[in-house]
Formats: sequence, C-alpha cells, structure tokens
Amino acid sequence: MNHDLSKRVALVTGASRGLGAAMARKLGACGAAVAVNYFGSPDKARRVADEINRGGGRAEAIKADVRDEAEVERLVRDTQQRFGPIDILVVNATGPQPFIKLEELTWRTCLDQLEFFVKSPVLLAKAVLGPMKQRRYGRIINIGSEVLERGVPEFSNYVSAKGAQLGLTRSWAMELAKHNITVNLVAPGWIPTERHVNDPQESKDAYAKAVPMGHMGTDDDIAEAVAFLASDAAKFITGQKISVNGGNTLH
Repeated sequence: MNHDLSKRVALVTGASRGLGAAMARKLGACGAAVAVNYFGSPDKARRVADEINRGGGRAEAIKADVRDEAEVERLVRDTQQRFGPIDILVVNATGPQPFIKLEELTWRTCLDQLEFFVKSPVLLAKAVLGPMKQRRYGRIINIGSEVLERGVPEFSNYVSAKGAQLGLTRSWAMELAKHNITVNLVAPGWIPTERHVNDPQESKDAYAKAVPMGHMGTDDDIAEAVAFLASDAAKFITGQKISVNGGNTLH
C-alpha cells in the first residue's frame, strides 16, 4: 500500500542494509525525501539512495555515528540543508547483538546496547524536535523487537535495552501529543536479513514453525508498518507498540 508522503522529509538511521534499507526504500516510494544514514557501509547506502532516485524519489546517503552527539547534529543539519525540516524520524540503527550468559554479563556489554537504544534515540529526537514543534507535525518511529515479551535467554543485554527503548516511546508520546507529534514503536519478529545470513537454517525453521502464521516475515512487512505510522492515516495513533511478527507475541 502506498501512502502519500510527497511533502515529507524522512531520516532513517542504519539504512544501508536490512530492515533500514527496506524502510528507506518504502518511504521513498511513498514520495518522501529520504536521508539514508549509514556508518560503516557507504557503498550499500549509496545503492539504496540510488534505487530511490531511479524510482523517481529523492534520497541521499549521509554518514554519521548516531551514538555521537556532534555527528547526530551534523546528520540532522545536513539532512535539513538538502531536503528541509525532518518530518519523519525512524530510529533503526543498531550494532552487534551478542548472546551473553549472566555469568559473563558486564555493565559495559549492557551499555553497548543502551548506546543504540537509549542514547541514540535521545540524541536524534532532541535534534529534530524544535522544527517539529514549530510546525506542529512530526513522526518519531522507534524500531524495537519482540524479544522484550519473549524474554530470550542469554540475551539480557539486548532485551533490557529494548525495554528501555519502549519506555522512551511511551513517555515521549504523552509529552509530545499536545504538539501533534506521534511517537510509536514497531517491533519485528525474527526477520531474515543480511545480519542473519549465517544463522543455522534449523533455527530459522524452528522459529517459523512456532509462529502462529507458520512462517517468518520479510523486511517489506516491517517497512509497510513504518510507512503507515509515518502517514496521515496514523495521525491518531501514538504511544503504541506495533508487533509485526505473525502473532508470535500478544500484548
């Protein structure tokens, strides 16, 4: 489904591959001008931007470490200079996600995840908030995970950070509702992307078998949910966690 985002500017972090790339392409296909943020994969990010541009959209790849305040400020400034004020912020960037037993868990390994799922959203939201408030329009969309409900073992570093990210979403939604800025979170299930290319097939098959709909989702499923929340069709939805996982969690 295509939503009309032709007058909107979107910033998608971690958009050089996987879910981020699919979201950027979808928002571009809906007409939004898209800043394709990347950190370590410039060629992949440029390919995503080129795809959007070839399809008649507007996009540019912009490098920034979204854990660094100065780089976030530059990222937002560069996006605004190229396309105008940011209407849609999709907080997607992530890093390594190691499984760690409790006996080996350290505060540093927890902080590594909090850098992406608390610090980065805070820096990004603060950087785009002023113009959103002035124009009384904004969409902030965090990308979470079903792991918070599933309580995946030996993954507490990641699960706890995702829980904190949901807390940000809910509190910001209540704070910003009076400014006509919505804040929501899309929680994917296990979506096979480049990150999971080396994961055992038997693990994927077992996961898919347990999903009520009987199969894994795709990156396009997540992109569709993001485009909906970015659109005027979702103008009265805020503070919500939208699970896109075939019914694998209920809440």
